Order: sequence, then C-alpha cells, then structure tokens
Amino acid sequence: MSELESEYRLEYFETEGFHRKQCPVTDVYFWTRDPDRETCGEPPADDYSFIDNPGFDDQYSLSGMREEFLSFFESRDHDRIEPYPVAANRWRDDVLLTQASIYDFQPLVTSGQTPPPANPLCISQPCIRMQDIDNVGKTGRHTMAFEMMAHHAFNTREDASDEYAYTGEVYWKDETVRLCDAFFEHMGADLTEITYIEDPWVGGGNAGPAFEVLYRGAELATLVFMSMEQDESGEYEMKDGNRYSPMDTYVVDTGYGLERWAWVSQGTPTVYEAVYPDTIEFLKNDADVTHTTDEKELIQQAAMLSGYLDIDEIDNLASARADVADELDVDPSVLTDLLEPLESIYAIADHYRTLAYMFGDEIVPSNVGTGYLTRMVLRRTQRLIDDIGIDAPLDELVDMQAERLGYENRDTIRDIVRTEDRKYRETLSRGRRRVETLADEYADRNESIPVDELIELYDSHGIQPDMVTEIASDRGATVEIPDDFYSLVADRHTDDDTTETIEKRRDRLADLPETDRLYYDDQTGTEFEAVVLDIFEQDTGYDIVLDQTMFYPEGGGQPADHGTLTTEEETIEITDVKAQDGVILHQATENPGKGDFIRGQLDVERRRRLMQHHTATHIIGHAARKVLGDHVRQAGAQKGTDSARFDLTHYERINRIEAKTIESVANDIIRQNISVRQDWPDRHEAENEHGFDLYQGGIPPGQNIRTITIGDDIQACGGTHVTRTGDIGTIKILTTEPVQDGVERIVFAAGDAAIDAVQTTEDALYDAADVLDVTPEHVPETADRFFTEWKERGKTIDKLKSELAEARAQGVTADAVSIDGIDAVIKTVNGDADELRKTANAIVDEDAVAVLGSDVDGSAQFVVGVPEDIGINAGDVVGQLARKVGGGGGGPPDFAQGGGPDAASLEVALDDATSVLRSMHET
Repeated sequence: MSELESEYRLEYFETEGFHRKQCPVTDVYFWTRDPDRETCGEPPADDYSFIDNPGFDDQYSLSGMREEFLSFFESRDHDRIEPYPVAANRWRDDVLLTQASIYDFQPLVTSGQTPPPANPLCISQPCIRMQDIDNVGKTGRHTMAFEMMAHHAFNTREDASDEYAYTGEVYWKDETVRLCDAFFEHMGADLTEITYIEDPWVGGGNAGPAFEVLYRGAELATLVFMSMEQDESGEYEMKDGNRYSPMDTYVVDTGYGLERWAWVSQGTPTVYEAVYPDTIEFLKNDADVTHTTDEKELIQQAAMLSGYLDIDEIDNLASARADVADELDVDPSVLTDLLEPLESIYAIADHYRTLAYMFGDEIVPSNVGTGYLTRMVLRRTQRLIDDIGIDAPLDELVDMQAERLGYENRDTIRDIVRTEDRKYRETLSRGRRRVETLADEYADRNESIPVDELIELYDSHGIQPDMVTEIASDRGATVEIPDDFYSLVADRHTDDDTTETIEKRRDRLADLPETDRLYYDDQTGTEFEAVVLDIFEQDTGYDIVLDQTMFYPEGGGQPADHGTLTTEEETIEITDVKAQDGVILHQATENPGKGDFIRGQLDVERRRRLMQHHTATHIIGHAARKVLGDHVRQAGAQKGTDSARFDLTHYERINRIEAKTIESVANDIIRQNISVRQDWPDRHEAENEHGFDLYQGGIPPGQNIRTITIGDDIQACGGTHVTRTGDIGTIKILTTEPVQDGVERIVFAAGDAAIDAVQTTEDALYDAADVLDVTPEHVPETADRFFTEWKERGKTIDKLKSELAEARAQGVTADAVSIDGIDAVIKTVNGDADELRKTANAIVDEDAVAVLGSDVDGSAQFVVGVPEDIGINAGDVVGQLARKVGGGGGGPPDFAQGGGPDAASLEVALDDATSVLRSMHET
C-alpha cells in the first residue's frame, strides 16, 4: 500500500544496504540485500529451492528447533513463557481456537488494560487454523496444527496517558527486523537469499505494517507491527476498505512457523516428512502405497512446485495441477494418480496431530463451537482413512500423537474417538437415504446439487461430499465440489455471524453500568436485592445483568458462586457467573424479565467452602516459601469445594517430610486465628512497599489493586476470603506431584473438605485391613508381603503359560493344513491375549504359520505369526480377518494382532483364513 510506504523504510534496511523492489510476478514490494534479485521469493515467483538442499547448517527436529529459537531469544533478554491451550474460548469470547501466539494476549494485554506476563517475551504456541484444512497435504507447506514460535514486545507512545498497564517502548520495527536477521544468521542462512515482503496486516479492528519473510521459496516468519485502530476519519485506508488511525499502544507481533523451520533445515520433499516421518512411513506401509525410483524422482520434482497449489491463491485446483504437470512434462492424470494417495496420507497425519491437540485440551465433539470443528476434523479423517484403505484403528493413531504431545487424558481420548467412530457409521447409514432423495430431485430438474446442499448434508448428516458424488452419480445427478469445501464448512461455524453477534453483545454491555460488587463490601453476606438491567439470550439459556450482586464471578482460579434469583412469581437457579468489561453475567435457564426486582440467595455451603479453600491457598503458598525457600513462586492455582491445588516453582521434588512440615506451618497459622484483611492501595505504592511478590496469582488491571493480608503474607487478589484464619478449621495436604521440571503441585483440602478427605482415606485403610484380616497399623507390611508373593506367583504363571503354549503347539501342529506346501495352524484357542501370543510363537518355532482366534470378554481377537521367508504378511492377514468381526488390526509382516466387537463371527472369519492365506501366498 503506497500510503504505508514510509512505514517500511527502516533505518536498519538503509544501514544494511537493502534494496526495495517490485516483483514482476506477484506485483508486491519487497526488500533484499541482493541488488540483482528481481523476484520476491514467494511462489509462484520462486520455487522451493531448499528441497534436497537444506537451508541451515544443521538439521533439526521439532523439539530441537523449538529449543534453538527460545534459547536464542532468551539470550537476548526475552523471558520464555509457557504456551496456552488450543481452545482459545477458555479465556476469550470472540474466537474458538488459538490461531496465533498473539491470541494469548488479546484483548487485555494488547489494549493496555493488563500488563503482559513478561516484556519482551518469547513463546512457542500450539495453534489450529481451520481455514487451512483444504490446503493440507497439497501445498507441501500447510499444516492445520502447528506451533507458532514468536517474540513479542508491548509498547506505548510517549504522549500516551497513564491509563495503560505498561509504559514506554521496549523495541519496534528496526530491532524486530534486526533480531529476525540475527536468528537467520545464527541458523546459518545465506542472508542475501532472504526477502522481506511488504504486506499490511488487518484483523480484529486493528492494523499495521507487516513483513512476510521468505527464504528459498518458503515463508518462514511474519513480522506484524500492530499500531493502528479502526477510525472512520482515520489517516490510512487499509486493504479491508476501512480507515485506521495510530493508537496509543503498539505491539510487536511476530510468528515463526516451527514446522517450516524444521522442514527447511531437513530439506525433505514436504513439511510432512519433516514433522511426521514415522507416522507417514507407517501409513504408507499400511495403505500399501509404494513407488518406483522414477516415481520417487517425479514426486520430488513436483514437491518443489507444490507451492503453486495454494487454494487461497488459485481459481481451480485441477488446472493448477495441470500447470505443474505441464512444467514437469507429464500427463496431469498420471501426476494426480501419483500424488493424491500421498496427499491423503499427509492430511491424515496432520489431522491426527490436530485431534490430539483438541482432545488433549479436553474439547468434546458436539454440534456447536469448538466441538463441531473437532467433529468435522475427525469425520474428515475417518473418510480419508476409509478411502485409502488404512486398517489401523483411528483411536490408536490419535493416541500415538497424544502420547508424543504429553497429554495425560489418553484413555478418555481413545474412548471419545471410538464413540465418535460409531456415531459416524450410524449417521452415514441414515444420511444415505437423504442423499438419494435429494439426488433424485435435482436429477429430475437436470441441475447439479448446489454447494449449500452439500454443506447442509455434511453439517446435519456428516455425509462427505465425495460420497454424495458417488450416490448422486448412481441416480443420474451431478455434483461440483469446491476446492475449499471444508473451509466453507468451518466458516459457517467461525466467521462473521459469530463476530457480529459478539460485537452487538459488546455494544450492549458497553451501554450498561459496571455491576456493584457487594461481595467486596461484605464477604460473609449471602442475600441481597437487585434490579434486572438487561438479559442476553444464549444457546444454553440466559445471561442476566443486575445493578448489584453478591454472586462472585469465576476468576483467579476460584469457581463462580451458585444460588437463586427470586421474583414475585418464580425462583431461578443460577448455575454460572462470569464478568465481562466490568459487567457481571448470571447464567440461568429461565428469563426473570428485564426491569424486575429480584432477591438473590447464594448457595451458602458452596461459598463457605470456596472461601476456605481460597484463603487456604494463600496460607499454603506462604507455608511453602517458609519451608522450601524464598525462591518459591506460585505457578498456578485452582480452588474447589472438595479440594484445591497450588502449583509452585521449586528445583526438586517435595518429599514427605517437607510436605508434613508445610502442612504443620499452615495449620499453625490457622490456630493463631489471624485476621484476613482486604485493602485497596495504589498500585505503585503497593509495589514500592511490597515488591512484585504481590502478584503471585497474576497481575490485575487498574490503578488501585485489591490486596489480601494474612500476617506476613500480602498478595493482590480478587477472590472471596474468610474473616479470620481460624474460620478455615484445618488444612490437609492430600498429595504432592511434579507438574513439569521445576514446578511442583500441592493438592490439599480445607475445612469440612479436609475432614471428608481424611475420613475417605481412613475408610480405605480400614477396608484394606478387613480384606487382609489385620489391624490398620499392620496393613503396609502385610501388603508388602502379599505383593512380593504375588510377583513370585506371576513369574511362575508366566513360566507355566510358556510351557502350556509349547505343549499346545506340539498338539495342534498335527492338525495343520497345507497351503501350497506351507503348514498353517488355524485354530480357536481358549485363553487370553498373552496365551495367544505365546502359542503363536511356539507354532512359528515349529515352522508353521499360526492363525489363532479367541473370544475374550465378548469380543473377537486374532493373532497371526509367520515364519521367515514364507511370503505372507501377518499384518495384512489380521487386517482382513479383523474386518470380518467389525474391527481392525495390524503389525509387522512376521507377527500381528487385532480384533473386533463381533465375537459371533469369529468362527466364520477363521473358516475364511485358509483362502486368505492362499490368496496372499499366490500374490
């Protein structure tokens, strides 16, 4: 944009001898050190030139590249912070998924209402961009799930007022570009090959100049300088058609794609081989996708041109692929047949990782919001798997990624995937009839089934567009599937309608006065009277705004109060409370009527327990610092009614003696019955007196901050607390555990919850004593003795199982069938999976193929073992047999296992095993 040209003329560019040029292919302006360079470096102006020619000194894995980036910026005075979840709607109401690292700091930090966690800072943030879904697998560079490595700086102008939570300039454009150049140089890049493309950024009512940073055809970084806000009379007109003016805060918002950096360092044909090498190899083997030497060479050449296939930049994928084929001098259909199976495998690998992120952050599939997007990815993955013929169960493949990403809820993840797979199959059966009816309707009109109908079929019935095409073709109807179909579906659930609704809601909230928070005036109060100022209708009920309230909204790790609102006619349950822009929203399933007078009543027991646990959290933190040392800092906390947790920084595990000492110190504070005092000091005065240890639980906005003082301990805090420490009663530490290296967690209960926890533990102890027929004090030594005996018996059982398997193998090999001169034992074995494996191994040792089946807990199981040099693939055999019982399975050529839920079909499947073995041996 010519209006912003002056914003791109940096002193750094002038000092370093850069030249500003216009690309003859893309028409964009860019900066380069190379005076002879003519093109901007971005496809289609330039091809990928790092494939088979890595762009850096060393090759890096994802973890290695991530650490290289973060360590580089840490050494340059940036604080490293931990990433946020991919479910951005946990802390924002305007978006669903985290799409960039800046999402972590919007809107409070970027607007200056709240200071950032560090300034400057660096982070590697997992992200999911649904709008890239149709490009995944095709362009060689797009991934739906990715990590955005970034460094950020938050600045305010010199003439800005004192209302902002940070002041002055940390650094701006010149230093940002210098740091980018320095990182490239640190990695061993040739700086003369780097181009900085001018590309103004617009988003969320803000705008600013920006650079896309290209190296050897790959966009490796984006440097955004967020410095303007939408203004009808603004000085600058941006590419969205709106006008913008400079704002008081200005933010360095960078993004370095982790996966692409690793890709360029390795020089693999696509980013997918760099990110998912093991997964892709496994999927290719499972789907029997193989290539000759000439085909591999063609794939390599096509990969260098895959940047031409960006659906966002082309009109038609087929014609763009034809252009690539023409450049490679190959028939387009040959190239398509060669690449499409690979593209599906690449997409499946990426979707596994996306699903692992979604399920790992506890997004549950549904028909709305993030749940819908998760279901969409899952069902698209299921369809791709079915089309390409992959036998491995989807839940196991997603679980593999969840394990790599370190998620602990893997059992739940597998249960969700299995449940969704069953629902998907049922939906397909029901939806097929709808497609047939629709196809007949449009065939009679001699019209194609329109895109809106395709989207509705997918939305309501889960029917993939290619399946619609197959069914429609049988009925004489035609279908034209847009290349960006899945992006269109995602847009239906993420774009302007949602934004417009949120904007209207914010406008209404802005017109309301801030809610008077009565719980600060009287923390022990549980009843109040108020007037209903406004009511917001939601999908799940109503958000009620009152002029004043005793209900505490969720915040600071403290859950919301519950209770009731009573009018003259009815009593309404309040199930959640949230604060937005100073207005408190009470969630209910009924509408009390705007303008009505109401009487509020808290759930007294819930409030009391939450107050006890919140004050106890402060006490536990203080006690931990007393016992472990002053280096201890709060790293997170969550209060509840039955227990609470306190995460703290510490360099080693908390041992049992330390935990008991912390508990003793905490209970001593309770016995002293110290006053719990709240104050509202000036922020800067409080900081000068107490230092930044005030902010153990986070940094609140505002000039005056609320503090809670308990003896020597003082913290900024917005939660509700007891009046004196004696009101807590007692604190009991339940467990201590490591969260990550350098962060420990203390889980504890307070008040009645502590008594409940102790009694639950005692009940378990007494139950164990009854089972062992000893007194409670003798349980540990008795359990230890029993455990030792149990291990010895286990070893004996394993030995006997092996001997039984050998004996059983000798008996059944006499019943072996001959398949083209190869002995094969096909038999039902009464035993668990371990016995099946041992028996199969024993049969293989007798130089016979083993095909064994078993009905275990109502499901069918198969184990197949094959001696060397037989020419039969055990994984393929298991795959075919398992499908006959409604399941799947696989494994290496010499030994594989699988199964399914249809145990009644076990014998039928085994009866077919002979023909399966014969057909495989013949091929």
